[in-house]
Amino acid sequence: MRYRTLEHTADVMIEAYGRTLEECFANAAYALTDQMVDVSKVRHLQEHDIMVEGHDHESMLYNMLSEMLFVFDVSNLLLSKFTVKFEGDKVICRAWGEPFDPSRHEPKKEVKAITYHMMKIEPTTPMVRVVFDI
Repeated sequence: MRYRTLEHTADVMIEAYGRTLEECFANAAYALTDQMVDVSKVRHLQEHDIMVEGHDHESMLYNMLSEMLFVFDVSNLLLSKFTVKFEGDKVICRAWGEPFDPSRHEPKKEVKAITYHMMKIEPTTPMVRVVFDI
């Protein structure tokens, strides 16, 4: 299981899992796209690199997911496959996807922002929890 949704009053809260914290970050990115559209319909036609920094794991996750939303808002690019690695305080995410096509991608929810509200990072389990503002 890559991720699961949790009960939240107004927004979407997910927990993402993996063998490593980097894989959890990749699965949180996957969950973000999957909340916006049916991610299984997004082809891996274009490669896009996302590089962000943060002072801790929470800010690294927040910045990576926020950059994904920015890429979608500006470039209309849906990303659906991810590899993530950490280099110090940097997150290097290689992602693949394709331009959004409402006739193929069937929009689900509009994610407006990533939040720090109830965010949780567990490096030893590993697991990440994040809330998407819809």
